[in-house]
Parts: sequence; structure tokens; C-alpha cells
Amino acid sequence: MISNKVSVIMNCYNGEKFLKKAIQSVINQTYVDWELIFWDNKSTDRSRVILNSFDDERIKYIYSNDFKFVYDARN
Repeated sequence: MISNKVSVIMNCYNGEKFLKKAIQSVINQTYVDWELIFWDNKSTDRSRVILNSFDDERIKYIYSNDFKFVYDARN
């Protein structure tokens, strides 16, 4: 059986309220061949601290130097 990697893209701007639960929901999936690409859209809250509390090599962190509107951030 061939497994395909699934990329989950999470765009975040000051999402600390729900972030831990959202990341945990990705980690808890039964499908294990995934990566989480976390786009931090210049957050000013504890989003980065929360993300860094997860020790999983499948999580990739990208910090935007400039705030982007949702459309631009997704691209």
C-alpha cells in the first residue's frame, strides 16, 4: 500500500485561544503521514509559544514578516 503525505496548512493570526486544541486535533488523527505547515501571520499573542510546546518534527513553522490578508497568506 502506498501512503501519500497530507499537508495541513494552518493560517494563524492571534489564535492562541483555540490553537492548542486545533494543533492537537491534527496530531490525534489516525492517519500518520502528514505535515502541519503553520503560517504565523505576524501574531502578537502567544501563538508561537503554544506551537513550540509541541515536539513533533512534522510541524513546520513559518513566520510572516508582514501581515497578509487571508488570500495572500494562503498563497
